[in-house]
Amino acid sequence: MFTGIVEELGEVVATEVRGDSARLTVRGPLVTSDASHGDSIAVNGVCLTVVDVLSDGSFTADVMGETLRRSSLGGVSAGGRVNLERALAVGGRLGGHIVQGHVDGTGAVISRNPMEHWEVVRLSLPTHLARYVVEKGSITIDGVSLTVSAVGRDESGDYFEVSLIPTTRELTTLGSASVGATVNLEVDVIAKYVERLHSVSSEGSSGEGFRYGGAALQDTASGGVEE
Repeated sequence: MFTGIVEELGEVVATEVRGDSARLTVRGPLVTSDASHGDSIAVNGVCLTVVDVLSDGSFTADVMGETLRRSSLGGVSAGGRVNLERALAVGGRLGGHIVQGHVDGTGAVISRNPMEHWEVVRLSLPTHLARYVVEKGSITIDGVSLTVSAVGRDESGDYFEVSLIPTTRELTTLGSASVGATVNLEVDVIAKYVERLHSVSSEGSSGEGFRYGGAALQDTASGGVEE
């Protein structure tokens, strides 16, 4: 699990295509300082498993075809900058929100509107993810935990907006993401769980409601919780 607080701007050293998968080599002296084989590091919001840690502060990781298709990692190349974050340690600070590193889809930067002390960025939102994105809710963009400042829909489709403070622009790749750039999106996992639990309990396939701990959770209109 991650928090969406980027620890380091890394650099892609090399990409090696292996059939429908790839191996990435990424330089990140901070995140590799205590890393070892099998550890998890989020690269632009994608949870990757460390294969090797190299002496120059780089690490290698394998990316399977599904991840390449679903995320923007299929388009990275040597010299590119990426957001890096180590997995949250037990007892660590949850500075952003719960981030799994499981990208739900990609969006594109539609516009950037500089303000006096921050910048409003509008991004496209895949229709199948729109129901999970709400104003003042959390979303992860290229591994960065951000608060949604607005949601909407126009003739081009669904979109949302976030506001970037100078620190976020300086310390993450979002500061240099140009209009048209593709970014990874991960919606709040809690929203997906709530939707799934609601759909399962509404179906009522067993006729006993959603089972938990030996109790059948019934609709409140029919008597609440029944032991």
